[in-house]
Amino acid sequence: MKGRGAVAGLLLGLIAALSIVAAGLGTRWGFWHFRTGFAVLRYAAYGGAVAIAVSLAGGVMAWRGSLRGGLVAAAAGVLLGATAFGVPWSWARYARHVPAIHDITTDTEDPPRFAAVLSLRKDAPNSTEYGGPELAQKQHAAYPDLRSLMLEVPPGPAFERSVAAARRLGWKLVDANAGEGRIEATDTTFWFGFKDDVVVRIAAAGQGSRVDVRSVSRVGVSDVGTNARRIRKFLKELSRPG
Repeated sequence: MKGRGAVAGLLLGLIAALSIVAAGLGTRWGFWHFRTGFAVLRYAAYGGAVAIAVSLAGGVMAWRGSLRGGLVAAAAGVLLGATAFGVPWSWARYARHVPAIHDITTDTEDPPRFAAVLSLRKDAPNSTEYGGPELAQKQHAAYPDLRSLMLEVPPGPAFERSVAAARRLGWKLVDANAGEGRIEATDTTFWFGFKDDVVVRIAAAGQGSRVDVRSVSRVGVSDVGTNARRIRKFLKELSRPG
């Protein structure tokens, strides 16, 4: 009897943790809408909190009854519950500290334009039309480090380096137009499988090249910083020696 509370907490923690995984994978595999996935995520967090409380109570009972197995189950329940609660909590906490935007670029005055991916976005809720000064102001306040990258090589080699960097990052190339200095690709997020589109523009700048990047989500009001992180990773990869 004294160990049942710990076991119950463990089962609740396991269900909550599995729900966290299922929330994203179910969305990625098309089992439900991403908003349903977010709802599963939210209720999994609630379940994780309940699992922590039940596991702690079960652990106290197991300790009083000198039940080592109950203590182990209680500890596992607390760990699983904390994971189920902590993941969406940290995500929500970070979301509150970034603006609710989903279109990020290194050039807010003249953002790179999409062409080839437009047919892939025909049913996407989010447009590729840039939001103007208001969007630019929000981006500059949140991500002041994002700016054009200057390379000390002509546009041709810069273009080839950009294509190689995109491939190393696992982007799915949609178009690589060397004549226009434009690369378009789609990147899919790991957990929920959100598809975000990227355009890279390479232009001559003196003896070298200027590289600008734009990353836009197909769905969702806020990208929770995903597009900015993607651009940073690309620019870092492109800046690597050799």
